[in-house]
Order: sequence, then structure tokens, then C-alpha cells
Amino acid sequence: MNGFKTVMDIDAVGTFNFSRAAFPLLQAPGGACAGVVINISATLHYGATWFQAHACAAKAAVDALTRALALEWGALGVRVCGIAPGPIAGTAGMAKLAPNGLDLAKEVPLGRMGSASDIALAAVFLCSPAAAYITGETLVVDGGAWMARPQLVPRAMVSQASRAVEKGSRNVGLAKPKL
Repeated sequence: MNGFKTVMDIDAVGTFNFSRAAFPLLQAPGGACAGVVINISATLHYGATWFQAHACAAKAAVDALTRALALEWGALGVRVCGIAPGPIAGTAGMAKLAPNGLDLAKEVPLGRMGSASDIALAAVFLCSPAAAYITGETLVVDGGAWMARPQLVPRAMVSQASRAVEKGSRNVGLAKPKL
């Protein structure tokens, strides 16, 4: 319980406290956008991750906080966005989740681990005029890793079944439901 509470305090409560402290400095007169809050979460909670209930709960709270503050602070000229890093090489998270040098790069659709620079550039984008109409969103920066979970049905079987259905629908039309 102490570990769970500590992670919640650091991640969720800490994010709230920091955002709240920065808020008066980020407001703009007349509601013009003056400041951006960027919260960092993760992708652990998009599914679930073994033995990471504390981190999953805390990062989900950060994402929810991002949306709530964006809603509340938008009219006051403050945008609130998030970044959800995936597997980033050389981090403490990777040491815990991929021990013994396990190579996760082959599991990432882009074929490589992320870097601190990838996260920094995402933050630059979210603070730039290119993102001036974005608030309440959490940008996933993970090379597509969160989507690359083991599939319930192998790719070849889905392809074969899809082709069969398409071929059948061209030849006989779609079956009409019986009423």
C-alpha cells in the first residue's frame, strides 16, 4: 500500500500540484493562449502491464487530469497537453520492464527504441504554433509500440478470412438479415 500511495502522490498529486503552481503564470489577459502545460504519462495503462498496477493507475490519473485541466483552463488561455512515452532506451523504466538487455526494438513497429530526444521534440511541437489548437490530448510517442500487442488471431488467418469474405461478397452479395 505504501508503494502504491507513493507512486500516486508523485505522479498524480505531483502533476496536479505543479500544474496548479504554474497556472497563474501561464494565464493570458482576455483568454489569449499564453501558456502550455505538458504532462508526462506513459502507455502502460492502455492495456495493462504486469506488476505495474501502481504506475498504471498513476499514469491513467495523469491523462485524466490533462483532459480535466484542459477543459477548465482553456477559456483562461492555458492549453494542457500530455506526452505518453513508450519504450525509451536507457531509462529506469526500461531497466524494470525489459531486464537483462531484452531487445524490445523488434517489437516496435518503427523497429527501434525511442530516445529522450523523441520526447523532447514532441514537447517542442506541443508548445509550438503548429499545436495552437490542441488541448486535452495526450500524444503517444512510442513508435507504434502500444498497438503491437500480441494479436488474438494470427495475421495470416485474418488476411485469408478477409479475402474470402471479400471474394464471397463480390460473387454473391452481402447476406441480408432475416427479420
